[in-house]
Amino acid sequence: MKNYDAAVSYIQTKLQAVPEVGIILGSGMQNIVGNITNPVVIAYEEIPGFASATAPNHAGTLIAGELRGKQVVCMKGRFHFYEGHAAEDIIFPVRVLWLLGARTLIVTNAAGGINQSFRVGDIMQIRDHINLTGTNPLIGANDPRFGGRFFDMTHAYDHGFFALAESAAEDCGIALQSGVYLGCTGPSFETPAEIVAFRTLGADAVGMSTVFEVIAASQMNMRVLGFSMITNMAAGMTGEALNGDEVIAVGNSGGAKLQALIERILEKL
Repeated sequence: MKNYDAAVSYIQTKLQAVPEVGIILGSGMQNIVGNITNPVVIAYEEIPGFASATAPNHAGTLIAGELRGKQVVCMKGRFHFYEGHAAEDIIFPVRVLWLLGARTLIVTNAAGGINQSFRVGDIMQIRDHINLTGTNPLIGANDPRFGGRFFDMTHAYDHGFFALAESAAEDCGIALQSGVYLGCTGPSFETPAEIVAFRTLGADAVGMSTVFEVIAASQMNMRVLGFSMITNMAAGMTGEALNGDEVIAVGNSGGAKLQALIERILEKL
């Protein structure tokens, strides 16, 4: 079993306040941390039990401080199954954030648009997800500190946040999309036939992250708010080849819009 206490104790020696909100930043969205006041920056390599972030444009640092009146701690860089990390390592930071005191989790990702009404650059509020990774991060011995082995996922994405996010988007002049996120392992992009199948299953966007973290957060009864930045249309929808660099570039260009939305949400929480 992972040594959560060592990680929590180390991070607590650096923090200036108890965090209220944890934020996980997806590909191309690292600049959201820019407005955090009095930031405390901790490299993942310093924290006992944390893995190393190897995905492109994932810095691998925790940044804690105040953002729009809330004490936040941001993961500037997340872990993915395709990097070779064990599922337990991917959810380790989420559990650490909970042990530090965060009871709300905002999770972001870059995703391919499956819904044919979506456009590149759209922000989709995640209302639910489909886990097609073929596994679950909680397989194995259950640590009762984090909840029971069997738990409800009906409200994995907190329904109480939906209207709040829509109101914040309206305040920011953002046309917020809404839909179901489907998580795969990657690292290859999906085939056109898979995208047709995913659309039939009810998915609106597809990506390579998020579902493990949200499962772990749900077990701990964290309130979860999720957003996908639509950085490309999925395979077979435009006739163009998919490119990882373009995903990051669109994430970077749309990051300011997502940053404004998250900051407005924090003001309303």
